[in-house]
Amino acid sequence: MTSATDTPLPAVTRLIATDLDGTLLRDDKTLSARTVAALAAAEEAGIEVFFVTGRPARWMDVVRDHVHSHGTAICANGAVVTDLRTDGELLSVRPLERDAALHVVHTLRAAAPGTSFAVELTTGINYEPSYPPFHLDPGATVAVAEKLLHEDVPGSGAPVIKLLAHHSELAPDVFLALARTAAGDRAAFTRSSPSALLEVSGLGISKATTLAICCAERGISADEVVAFGDMPNDIEMLSWAGTSYAMGNAHPDAVAAATGRTATNEEDGVAVVIERILAARAQNC
Repeated sequence: MTSATDTPLPAVTRLIATDLDGTLLRDDKTLSARTVAALAAAEEAGIEVFFVTGRPARWMDVVRDHVHSHGTAICANGAVVTDLRTDGELLSVRPLERDAALHVVHTLRAAAPGTSFAVELTTGINYEPSYPPFHLDPGATVAVAEKLLHEDVPGSGAPVIKLLAHHSELAPDVFLALARTAAGDRAAFTRSSPSALLEVSGLGISKATTLAICCAERGISADEVVAFGDMPNDIEMLSWAGTSYAMGNAHPDAVAAATGRTATNEEDGVAVVIERILAARAQNC
């Protein structure tokens, strides 16, 4: 593991892929002036910047004012790709099939009694009565998970992009390991919250697999990508990118997956590396 100042840079950087919460955003969910300037400078230099997050597309207002030449965001841990220059247009959706979601619900209820669920759809979030109080999306339906996942006509409902599973007593990493053992053959499990809140996607869906698809469409190789992250839902992306940085505040598993480590999100760790990339490019010109 090396630092932001001595990790070898790729020969060519064509795309920067960065997580948001705990990575690009400060703890108060804002972008510093230094980070805003670094993002703009990267785009001015011809480097694409992708926001790659567990957030749903409707929660992207925190960075919508800081997109430049493209505005591409990978949301919901790879389930959705959106163009932030439009009014929430979804460019692609990789759903969690409802029968797989129901299997996860039944399996986790048996393996970890007390688990409560929320269902994230392309149209918004709904949740169970026992799920922690949720205030960001007024108007959500509150019902048991089976009802939230039911379709009168199969295929008629909005796509499920993520199932959320919460436990009030288990340690977060213990809950994650338990879920992967119990139902990892039917869905992909990860987490980004400090609490025992799991994020469940369709099998094979992650930030990394969707980022790889987007890069292939643009003729960009993994060796030309620099990625940043801090939590378990960033691990696959940090491992896939040719050069990757775990934040100074990162989960140990994210640190282990990255090729380098930068400063914390409060210390503008992403900007530190972008500035170094641009300085090296200017020196070689």
